[in-house]
Amino acid sequence: MKQKTLLLLAAAVGSLGLVGCSELPPLDFSLPDVEISDRRHDAEVKSIVVSFANEDEQEGDVDVVVIESAGVNITSGTATASLWESSLEEALTRSLIFQDDASNKISIFVKVLKLDVPAFGFSFTTDAIARYEIVNRASGEIIFNQKITSIGEVPADYAFAGVIRARESVNRSVRNNIRLFLEAIKTADLVE
Repeated sequence: MKQKTLLLLAAAVGSLGLVGCSELPPLDFSLPDVEISDRRHDAEVKSIVVSFANEDEQEGDVDVVVIESAGVNITSGTATASLWESSLEEALTRSLIFQDDASNKISIFVKVLKLDVPAFGFSFTTDAIARYEIVNRASGEIIFNQKITSIGEVPADYAFAGVIRARESVNRSVRNNIRLFLEAIKTADLVE
């Protein structure tokens, strides 16, 4: 994984010279088209936590080194987890799938098991796997537990610089992961 991260970093730094004055697209996991759910759960979301799996829990590479800006500000994934968390919260809020005044209180925990960004390529496909758990805060019972697998594909003609295609493939993969979670909880029996 360290070699892959170094390759990704070297490719990104090299691509910045090719990008010139062009800016990298921002990390943006927000879903642009969240529909209001036709089903509402009798539960209020009190907290959402997104974290990255430890090495012994991972189901593939978890590439948490990301390029934060054209100035090559490297972070260890804290920004990625925080952005995933806020984007998930936004999607849940816009979907109206949970109720703010419900007597049942829940917490949502997301553990990123895989976020595999290709080190190089013409087209980029980022694979993501995340385990979503919903916990009843009164009992501590896990009422939803599912792994969501998603991909984000970006074709070679999307942008000249590989670092731009890589960044967008991460955006698409995480958006797709959140979207699939929303679909899964629409049909789940969370509270009785």
